[in-house]
Amino acid sequence: MYYYSVSSWDLALSNLVSVGVLAFAFGFIAARIRSDVRVPEQIYQFLSIYLLFGIGLKGGHSLKSVSFEEILTPAVTTIIAGALIPVLAYLSLRFVRALSVMDRGAIAAHYGSTSLVTFSAALLFLESNSIFVEGFAPALLTLMEIPGLIVGIYLGSRTPGTTVKWSETLKEVLLGKTVLLLFGGLFIGAVSTNEGYEKVSPFFVGLLSGLLVLFLLHLGYLAGFNFSEVRKVGKPLIVFALFFPLIIGVAGVALGGAIGLSVGGSTILGVLCASASYIAAPAAVTVALPKANATVALMSSIGVTFPFNLIIGIPVYFKVAEFLSTI
Repeated sequence: MYYYSVSSWDLALSNLVSVGVLAFAFGFIAARIRSDVRVPEQIYQFLSIYLLFGIGLKGGHSLKSVSFEEILTPAVTTIIAGALIPVLAYLSLRFVRALSVMDRGAIAAHYGSTSLVTFSAALLFLESNSIFVEGFAPALLTLMEIPGLIVGIYLGSRTPGTTVKWSETLKEVLLGKTVLLLFGGLFIGAVSTNEGYEKVSPFFVGLLSGLLVLFLLHLGYLAGFNFSEVRKVGKPLIVFALFFPLIIGVAGVALGGAIGLSVGGSTILGVLCASASYIAAPAAVTVALPKANATVALMSSIGVTFPFNLIIGIPVYFKVAEFLSTI
């Protein structure tokens, strides 16, 4: 059961003036007027490590109160969704005739993978409005990451004459920073004592919202700085980057409701399905498909889909989840 002190539309609209969204917009505008407000590379790497490990740690601690039976169905569902989304993305990209098979596979891998920052922003939106989210949500983030990357890369490798070094690719997927830090955080959070967790909680949980804002400021700058690249990809790909995540996100919300997730949990599953990677996927695709157009995939993800989900998608998925819960 969940309650709201204001209407759910007010909660959704409040996302537009949240600090995170405004910081992203500020970074975007600053880049367009040629003001360098980006976070230094070393700080950016620290923030990404902090968010990955912190989200995993918090989720691992929450897993203490979750039984295997509770997480089994959502986990299996998430893995299946992670494998299907890149296939659907790959097929949808057929209408973008300028893309090669390899480029379609590279983009599909980005959309099959997940966005930690979109997930974090959705989690913050829900938690700040006292909307319950299942404790195993970060585990679903990790589970969707792996099949999405592998299937997308496989589809891209179907170009004649293309050979994927699967040993190196799987190493990057499974042992890359994103999966390893998330899994490591989950494991440490799950096996550590409550006393140990409480000692580090002020840093990894208490400061998470503030550091996430800095990360969003940097991403806003990157989106603004590379805005011209977004326009170069062409209108068909921009249409895909807007409507594909919306459709898949709504489907993910409905799937969450069908397997018994809460309104908050269904929203999170929808966000995971709709999000596109710009950390793990570029690294894995560069290893597996070095001849793919990395700029097109990255700019579609971070320049179009990410801001769309951050500003519009999250409230929409929440409203759909709320509506479906009343049926």
